Amino acid sequence: MACSWGAFFNWTLVAPRLREQTVHYGNAITIPSFLANRFPTQALSLRTVSAIVIVIFFAVYTASGLVAGGKLFESAFSGIFNFGGLSDYAVGIVITLGVVLAYTVVGGFLAVSMTDFVQGCIMMLALVIMPAVVLFGEGGGGFAQASQTLNEVDPTLLSWTEGLTFIGWLSAVTWGLGYFGQPHIIVRFMAIRTLKDVPVARNIGMSWMLISLIGAISLGVFGRAYAIRNGMDIQDPETIFIILSDMLFHPLITGFLYAALLAAVMSTISSQLLVSSSSLTEDFYRLFLRKEATDKECVNIGRVCVVLVGLVAAFIASDPDSQVLALVANAWAGFGAAFGPLIILSLMWPRTNGAGAIAGMVVGAATVIIWISLGWNGSFMGGPGVYEIIPGFIAAFIAILVVSSVTADAGEYQHIER
Repeated sequence: MACSWGAFFNWTLVAPRLREQTVHYGNAITIPSFLANRFPTQALSLRTVSAIVIVIFFAVYTASGLVAGGKLFESAFSGIFNFGGLSDYAVGIVITLGVVLAYTVVGGFLAVSMTDFVQGCIMMLALVIMPAVVLFGEGGGGFAQASQTLNEVDPTLLSWTEGLTFIGWLSAVTWGLGYFGQPHIIVRFMAIRTLKDVPVARNIGMSWMLISLIGAISLGVFGRAYAIRNGMDIQDPETIFIILSDMLFHPLITGFLYAALLAAVMSTISSQLLVSSSSLTEDFYRLFLRKEATDKECVNIGRVCVVLVGLVAAFIASDPDSQVLALVANAWAGFGAAFGPLIILSLMWPRTNGAGAIAGMVVGAATVIIWISLGWNGSFMGGPGVYEIIPGFIAAFIAILVVSSVTADAGEYQHIER
């Protein structure tokens, strides 16, 4: 539900306004460039701070995808690969990163967009097939039997509220806030052909997303019921898709399902690497090192940046005990808190200024990092942990409002209003 409401309001409130203002403020191609055009008096500082935030959190986000790729190879191809003494997990990371780097470096935004479409179709098909077979195939038992099995194990598994504290519920619901600040999502709004295409894109995107979410949730819930009914010992819940694919299907179909999982991983990683590369090239290299750099030179530097960010992400993902969801949650909160309040207010509150924008980004990102470092996302004041996006989003929102009000600049305000 959190993902659904977050994505819907992002498409409804942010997408049309951002597309319109992107054109109005110089057709920027990155979030830092848009913010610099929107707040020209603080352009240099904004581009620098936002580029740093993007690279830090995208390295973590990209690492989550590499962890998923590593786990796929570790579970599905155990013992098959033996390269230089590397573990199956490490080989999986290397292969996943290598394939993504190849088509992202060579093809750029167009290749990423085209592969996203194909990969999206593969993912959606897999997320329809797998839950259906788990529920209604041999050993599944259907909805009634699966529900009974889960109720016998833990009645709270099928309840929206039982066993969930208010803090737990709030932490789950506020995942939706993250959508407003994800650069790899927002940059797609900026690239929509015309404002008239936004409703069509929203309808297609939301339809695909709802089908995928229902399929993923069904697979997780009913996959657990299937495992219990058939005496399966699933040591790592994040490998349930891989294990069931291997058990329930012919090898050819299993291969297709593995490809679907890799498609999900590669689609996410490629988008993140591309945004990181664009930010480093446009908002660091061209800004500080080579202001007169040609477009061809920037393309080549962008390719180098893609590789560098990918290598940093691989280092972060190198720990085989890493959890995909934990890494995603950290990066999601970081982007949501650093950019979410700023994007919303810059589009809807004309009095937002450059100083407020910088304050919001710094406060939001810092709050998330400090919250994670103190372990308050795991346990807070003796109770359950509070998801770091909550304090980060609130703190950033307040920082923008307060600093923009205190440092109001008539000249900048006039620039925004005209």
